[in-house]
Amino acid sequence: MSAFFGFTLGRLSMKKLNCWEFKKCGRQFGGEKVSDLGLCPVVIEIALEGAHDGEFGGRACWVLEGTICKGNIQGNFAEKLKECEKCDFYEYVKKQEGNDFCQL
Repeated sequence: MSAFFGFTLGRLSMKKLNCWEFKKCGRQFGGEKVSDLGLCPVVIEIALEGAHDGEFGGRACWVLEGTICKGNIQGNFAEKLKECEKCDFYEYVKKQEGNDFCQL
């Protein structure tokens, strides 16, 4: 199948947003809040590159320590998972991935 302007013949192909695009946190490379809050660990996590079709850890932020949620730096996966499961971005990824979703 050939792709053209974001469409794939036979089905609509939608870009899957990374957390920094969805939440507009400004902690990605070149982001407006990097100087104040630092670079988010999500944008440098190469081990999660491609997870849920994301860039770096951008579609699996719930597994990474040091992300910021509601103004607070989050702990490790076990400490933050319950809150992440309530997050609108987590639900967005879960819905898009359907049966292919995994917490990783």
